[in-house]
Amino acid sequence: MTQLKTQPAEVLAAFQPGQFTSSTGHQLPYRVLWPVGYKQDTTHRYPMVLFLHGAGERGTDNQLQLTHGAALFLANQTAYPAIVVVPQCATEDYWAQMEKDTLGNRFFNFDEVPNPSLAAVTELLNQFLQTEQTDPERIYLMGLSMGGMGTFELLARQPQTFAAAVPICGGTNPALVPIYGTQVPLWIFHGTDDGVVEVIHSRRVVAALKRLGVATRYTEYPGVGHGSWDNAFAEPELLAWLFSHRRQQ
Repeated sequence: MTQLKTQPAEVLAAFQPGQFTSSTGHQLPYRVLWPVGYKQDTTHRYPMVLFLHGAGERGTDNQLQLTHGAALFLANQTAYPAIVVVPQCATEDYWAQMEKDTLGNRFFNFDEVPNPSLAAVTELLNQFLQTEQTDPERIYLMGLSMGGMGTFELLARQPQTFAAAVPICGGTNPALVPIYGTQVPLWIFHGTDDGVVEVIHSRRVVAALKRLGVATRYTEYPGVGHGSWDNAFAEPELLAWLFSHRRQQ
């Protein structure tokens, strides 16, 4: 896997901007990295990666969401040609249905209707699956922090869609893990010293997977705080692992 040497200006130029309007009128900015030569062979199907950013990258500028992760896919575009979609969550919204009490404890809900931004992401994803040259057996999901939480929630809402997923320093209600735990391979990452999203959240997911008999891949970084995505993106096997999976029938 190629190490990250790409500059922000290169990333911004490579990821093409788009704007999606959901069925409820929610506006969802997004960026797309298209494979080199896309559309030259209309019969070729490409893997697709949906990447969910963290809370600090929310907004409407359609740029901040490229801060983390986008350079990884651009630097490895030749080795792993894929359609990489990076939506931007609204400033006042959150990918996952999560609440915090006054002590900082997190509670993950799972109502019938997702938050507006995640609902829009679901519609955008389905549009790409219907209109672009996507390989339906190679749809991948990755997210960090708030996006890691959104990754878990989207897996619970559409477990049949994804071939593999990478939640980084995220969390979810462990009771939801059986919905997708035996269907979708996961590589979960967290830092032991994360003071924003405590490592216990990933440990609970791993424990739930073990109860299902699933030997998931879990990497915990001793002494690392909330920025464990930097460590995850530096894992030499990360993209090879991700793109090796096909959706289980």
